[in-house]
Amino acid sequence: MVKRSSKLKSAIESYKDEIEKHFEKLDNDINEKNEILAKYHVKEIDKSLITTLERKINLLGMSQEYSELIKKYKSRLEEYKKKLGMK
Repeated sequence: MVKRSSKLKSAIESYKDEIEKHFEKLDNDINEKNEILAKYHVKEIDKSLITTLERKINLLGMSQEYSELIKKYKSRLEEYKKKLGMK
């Protein structure tokens, strides 16, 4: 079980990095007025990355730190959706 939990922690860190990279790309797309790519990144973050991160965290056992992180990502994503008129 120790090996599995260390792999899950590693995967969680990897997904956190990937989400941050997509948020950076999203910022760049918005600044460059490329709405199509920006909407793609919103969907990628929402449907794939955050969902997978939640699953990994649930397998590990949800902690307060991780639940706050997920809330932060989701609220940040909602702000971008409002900017792009995606609601």
